[in-house]
Amino acid sequence: MIKKGAGMPKYLGTTLRELVNQKRGLLVPGAGNALAARVIEDAGFEAVYLSGAGLTNQFYGMPDLGFIHLHDVASHAAAISDAVQIPLIVDIDTGFGNAVNVYHSVKTLGRAGAHAVQIEDQSMPKRCGHFAGKQVISKEEMCGKIKAAVDARVHDDFLIIARTDARTVNGLSDALDRAVSYSEAGADMTFIEAPESIEEIKTIASQSYCPQLINIVIGGKTPSLSQAELSEMGFGIVLYANAALQGAVRGMTNALNHLKQFGELTEDPLLVATFAERQSSVKKEYFDSLEKKFS
Repeated sequence: MIKKGAGMPKYLGTTLRELVNQKRGLLVPGAGNALAARVIEDAGFEAVYLSGAGLTNQFYGMPDLGFIHLHDVASHAAAISDAVQIPLIVDIDTGFGNAVNVYHSVKTLGRAGAHAVQIEDQSMPKRCGHFAGKQVISKEEMCGKIKAAVDARVHDDFLIIARTDARTVNGLSDALDRAVSYSEAGADMTFIEAPESIEEIKTIASQSYCPQLINIVIGGKTPSLSQAELSEMGFGIVLYANAALQGAVRGMTNALNHLKQFGELTEDPLLVATFAERQSSVKKEYFDSLEKKFS
């Protein structure tokens, strides 16, 4: 494990930990690929989240029902870490198996350039936190997974975010109890998925044993509050795991419907990015400079 120390460039996980510990509702959008992560960085966000749901939807065109594998996540994490210069949080679902699999997964993601992982306590096959039919493993088994993740991390400030889906399965009281235990097992941050009222959100925010994450799913079970309100409550991260994806789907639908209806599509800024904007988003100017440098 890499220790904190002088004489080394600041580890982006350390930056992320500092931002989270401020409990000011750090706004983190999710990405399903490197291009989305680049757009997120260019928009000025301070961190990016590789969404398991977003990756499943965009890479396979399938719902978030446990179809992705460690290789899928690691290859996309590596591409994103090469594309952006902000901290990368990676959703590793259930860790792809038992505690030993979690250990391997965290090692792999650390090498791929992640600065944090989020692991959840669903049983396999897992499903979107806002779908019906979820099941959770025992608290004890999840604590073992968290301990494995802590042992495997590549740096002291590589964050372990422990998510519980117990709110929907067993109620808020069990979810709160699990979150405390997960923190005691070594998680740096806890994430109670799918609270269903503002009072539940306030209760989660009031937990002081470690920073809390809240996930705002557009159209999901959790009431949508502003970042300002959630920051005032004291959340460490306000996650919009698939806002970029939902925006992209709407944008693609509008542009392609226009093309189908009229048989033509121009650089209408209400429908498409310009050619120049597209090239800027993939840093073509940088690669042009490399070509000149090495010619």
